[in-house]
Amino acid sequence: MKIGMVGLGRMGANMVRRLLRGGHQVVGLNRSRPIIDEIVKEEGMIPAYDTEMLLAELPVPRIVWVMLPAGDVTETTIENLVKSLSPGDILVDGANSYYRDTIRRAKKVEATGVHYIDAGVSGGVWGLQEGYSMMVGGDAEVVMQINPILETLAPGKDSGWGRVGPHGAGHFVKMVHNGIEYGMMESLAEGFELLQGKKEFALDVHQISKIWQQGSVVRSWLLDLAEAALSEDAELKDIKAWVADSGEGRWTVQEAIDQDVPAPIITLSLFRRFESRQTDSFAAKLLAALRNQFGGHEIKKA
Repeated sequence: MKIGMVGLGRMGANMVRRLLRGGHQVVGLNRSRPIIDEIVKEEGMIPAYDTEMLLAELPVPRIVWVMLPAGDVTETTIENLVKSLSPGDILVDGANSYYRDTIRRAKKVEATGVHYIDAGVSGGVWGLQEGYSMMVGGDAEVVMQINPILETLAPGKDSGWGRVGPHGAGHFVKMVHNGIEYGMMESLAEGFELLQGKKEFALDVHQISKIWQQGSVVRSWLLDLAEAALSEDAELKDIKAWVADSGEGRWTVQEAIDQDVPAPIITLSLFRRFESRQTDSFAAKLLAALRNQFGGHEIKKA
């Protein structure tokens, strides 16, 4: 098949490479030109330096996949694309968009006659090699039209991907997936901190991560990634204890609140990320002051 890809960041560029190696034709558009030229030279991608070039290279009905960060840039890009697309064309939003925004956007796009698909994509920088897990929302018949693309991007033709429901469902499932990921990562981090802190045993945390990779009930891809990080530096000396969040954990927690569903682990893992960014917490200062006030406990002066 022939597809247009808008956004050649870390995920988008490797998705293009996987599609090209799988026998598809890809027309690639990106805000900055160097990555376009790089993939053209490496893999034979068809370059597009503006929307007009992109659409002119695609057969009708066109398939355009937008792989940009969620938020204003995705919103603006889709609005501009729809002005030039025709009824029957297919627009795929692969960003980690908030599912309520996706539902709103889908109604607006579909009203023009352009088909809209939301695809939650997981796989990170390993997707080129291992394949991408994809959770797809949209009309079943429209999704079937891009099955060859999804089958190539996925770990296997019939595995690692699927249509999970109507518009918004793909991004909703990906949102919950990321919330679960937050909790799993936090659990691994806390466990390894306990191991690292038991100084009298002089534990080799990298060795332990390798032991757990085989036969253990906690074996997982995240554990494999932890092992890879620890193999480079078991004490992680060069990494600052500052953890970002992409927003999907926040949305998952908000959804739990809206549904009255208790999700303490996911919620706490999100708050732990917030905590990592506080180098001088006022709350911690007040806790120390309170202990001093009622119990005369020592205060460490700044």
